[in-house]
Amino acid sequence: MPELPEVETVRRGLTPALEGRTVRSVTLNRADLRFPFPPGFAGRIAGRRVERIDRRAKYLLIRLEGGATLLSHLGMSGRYSVEAEDRSRQPGDFVHAEPANPRHDHVVFGVEGGVTIRYNDPRRFGFMDVFDTAAEAANPFLAGLGPEPNSNAFSEAHLCNALKGRKTPVKAALLDQRVVAGLGNIYVCEALHRAGISPRRLAATIPGRRAARLAVAVRSVIDEAIEAGGSTLRDFAAADGALGYFQHRFRAYGREGEACVTPDCAGRIGRIVQSGRSTFLCTSCQR
Repeated sequence: MPELPEVETVRRGLTPALEGRTVRSVTLNRADLRFPFPPGFAGRIAGRRVERIDRRAKYLLIRLEGGATLLSHLGMSGRYSVEAEDRSRQPGDFVHAEPANPRHDHVVFGVEGGVTIRYNDPRRFGFMDVFDTAAEAANPFLAGLGPEPNSNAFSEAHLCNALKGRKTPVKAALLDQRVVAGLGNIYVCEALHRAGISPRRLAATIPGRRAARLAVAVRSVIDEAIEAGGSTLRDFAAADGALGYFQHRFRAYGREGEACVTPDCAGRIGRIVQSGRSTFLCTSCQR
């Protein structure tokens, strides 16, 4: 599933194609994705200008004139593609993914200036909603989310308060979107490895020096992944088809059996299963 860096990469790719332009048409090629489209979905978007595109956790928030917001979650395989008459590949562009199968183009936005935005989702675990921006705090998808990991609200002090007394493993706690927004399996594994903390350690034991290391590790992993355009695993590609490259910097995730890259560590990366998900760690340097 795309995590915060991948969604931020998509946001940045959609911004120049959408911001300041009017959505001329919205075509729904089916009645639902993970959930049915809300009543009047297309009519609430068509004819409105896009003021800006925000991101909250793993959600894209497309702000429309007139006080409406289009919320989009990519699920496991959702991706946007931008088609425009004046698009050309620029020097330094990333390698591009294979074009998505058009039979899975479930939503198509016609945008002024000859731009077409397609939402493609083979597994249909993504979803969309449209709501009044003024009521955002009560939106069920957004209410209760924790701070962004690269925001001023995320800190050692926040982690200490959020993890105090929790009897779950620290990995499970970090996947709780109420603790920190936008983290998923990949970046939690990476952050815990950088911080030298075992994913099996109880969250209640983190406050203190471990929380200080973990806060720095989470922030650095997220910032580096955004800079690299996210991680390309299976279905992810940016809005222009570009592949992310952070997977080439993985220190733990997906490296089972390989040597640990922590300086002076002679261990190897192992894999365990927690809550049905693979967790990658070095038992020599993660305590």
